[in-house]
Amino acid sequence: MGYVKVQKNKAYYKRIQTKYRRRREGKTDYQARRKMVTQDKNKYNTPKYRLVVRISNKMIRTQVVYSTILGDRVLSQATSTEMANYGGEALSFKNYAAAYCTGLLIARRTLKKLGLDQDFQGVEEVNGEEYHVEEEAEERRPFKVILDVGTIRTVVGSRCFGVLKGAVDGGLHVPHKVRKFTGYSEPEERGMDYTYDAGAHLERIMGLHVQEYFEMLQEEDQERLKVQFSKLLEHDVEADGIEDMYKEVHSKIREEPEYKPTEKPEITFKVEGNKVTPSEGTWFVRKRKLSYLQRKDRVKQKIQSAQKRMAGAMAGDDEEEE
Repeated sequence: MGYVKVQKNKAYYKRIQTKYRRRREGKTDYQARRKMVTQDKNKYNTPKYRLVVRISNKMIRTQVVYSTILGDRVLSQATSTEMANYGGEALSFKNYAAAYCTGLLIARRTLKKLGLDQDFQGVEEVNGEEYHVEEEAEERRPFKVILDVGTIRTVVGSRCFGVLKGAVDGGLHVPHKVRKFTGYSEPEERGMDYTYDAGAHLERIMGLHVQEYFEMLQEEDQERLKVQFSKLLEHDVEADGIEDMYKEVHSKIREEPEYKPTEKPEITFKVEGNKVTPSEGTWFVRKRKLSYLQRKDRVKQKIQSAQKRMAGAMAGDDEEEE
């Protein structure tokens, strides 16, 4: 057998450095975060704001966040499920059009909170055209945020860019290019200008791709339609009414972007031993902690019951011997 060189020796393991937990779990890209968080030295303690976008299987979450030495602080937040408060309860909370609505909501809510909503109106009529807040000549400077998509793959037409477009149209200054928007085409030759089809992007923003799929299932597969668009069918929404619903959501968001918490009913609890009965009507078991004297008494009872069993067993053995 030949000689095998030991690659991972004692010196290797002495110098190995374990990566951060969130890096090992694939949750945080620390290289990207370091660039987004690091502030210029000549700006002292000025916050550097980020537009954080996170997409789950059920909704889209957005937050305007700034970092401090003690951790991140949230200035404002919005979720796509809030579309239900603006007349979009029958719509999906996780498609591209919902992402645009969420971006528009976080933009208007943040500017309203800072008192900038009247100075920066953004794009009031959605058109899908390229728009940058910094180009406007205003007396006050626009509120600048940096897009933070985390570990989302930034492919063309991703929903995180729908949030970006909604935030920009809502009046936030987010440095970006249209390269990742739907409708963008690379120049045919080097040095030429790119082409951007705003109409194609507008179709995604207004949910026309959902409308086409709805109409196709109406003609070909009624069973699939009932599963895929159950909420729309429950609210008696036709295919041609989807675009109007999104327009209504956009207008209502601009009217009242403030967050309104839902009122939760007061629930009282009745405790009877280990049984807890809420005022709703259901019940559950929660074992109560025993006091010191109760624990001592419980041990004494166990000892007495064990002694009785032993005495009974010894008496039985004596009877057998007789």
